[in-house]
Amino acid sequence: MYRYKIQSKEIDDLFEAILSLETLEECYRFFDDLCTINELEAFGQRLKVAKLLHEKFTYQEIEKRTGISAATTSKISKSYVYGPGGYKMVIDRLNKLKEGKE
Repeated sequence: MYRYKIQSKEIDDLFEAILSLETLEECYRFFDDLCTINELEAFGQRLKVAKLLHEKFTYQEIEKRTGISAATTSKISKSYVYGPGGYKMVIDRLNKLKEGKE
């Protein structure tokens, strides 16, 4: 079984709060309060890099498309490949949602 980096009552409460959000508008409102602009942008960039890794882009191609360094891409790749599978799970779900809209 995968051992999570951190698990606590506070983190459980945070995740329950996120799971209670129902719309993009609610997400924007909550995360605007919770995070700085830089933190939100970093989360978005990490997901974008994970999506590109999922699509088999090279580090050089990812850097060219995003401006994110190969070193940062390598860190994200490590989580993508060896982590608990969260990136893959979310990317697969987003792809299914996208297919349903087409």
